[in-house]
Amino acid sequence: MFYYVYILQSLKDNKFYAGYTENLKLRFEEHRKGYVISTKNRRPLKIIYSEACLNKKDAMHREKYFKTYHGKMFIKSRLKSYLTGCSI
Repeated sequence: MFYYVYILQSLKDNKFYAGYTENLKLRFEEHRKGYVISTKNRRPLKIIYSEACLNKKDAMHREKYFKTYHGKMFIKSRLKSYLTGCSI
């Protein structure tokens, strides 16, 4: 079983949200339908990045990393072409 770390982009305010889950498809549907409080008012959303981890602890650490300055710089570098013009 994999755990997924993901980055969502709000099409409303162009900002990003990092999270982790066991079921990426189901979790994205929960975000999309407004069931997640932290993203409810930032819809519509799209997944712009995801990674698979072999255990929950690694996924949780990776999610926390993406919320740091260095994590944001990693995403900015990794998605350089896509993020041109987006604030992170």
